[in-house]
Amino acid sequence: METIRELEPFVKQYTVLLSSRRPDGTAARTPVSIAVEGDHAYIRTFSSAWKVDRMRNHPVVEIAPCTVRGAPTGPPVKAWARLLPRGSKENTHAARTLSRKYPALQGVAVPLTHRLKRDRTLHYELRPFSDEQ
Repeated sequence: METIRELEPFVKQYTVLLSSRRPDGTAARTPVSIAVEGDHAYIRTFSSAWKVDRMRNHPVVEIAPCTVRGAPTGPPVKAWARLLPRGSKENTHAARTLSRKYPALQGVAVPLTHRLKRDRTLHYELRPFSDEQ
């Protein structure tokens, strides 16, 4: 599967800065792991994370390359965030894709932490778009 131009900077990127909108319109930025696959990418989060509510209310987000601590290192790209249905093939595929890219972190540490916190794991698909769409 060929990667689209907007996602090229994120293929080998370890962490991206996910910007979602608060109810007052200001941006909330969070570093997250990302796995790119063709014309879309996947991220994962706790179900109790505040970004879940923000993305539900405002599914247009921005992602930008960043350091592990969240300092931006490149320009942002706008994307639609779509929650993948629990138990679906898409959800399982997203989990496996993240685990393949980050075997220790996303394959072991994050799922274990989610289980220990007794919090559900959610996966999102991100699809870039331009302002013209």
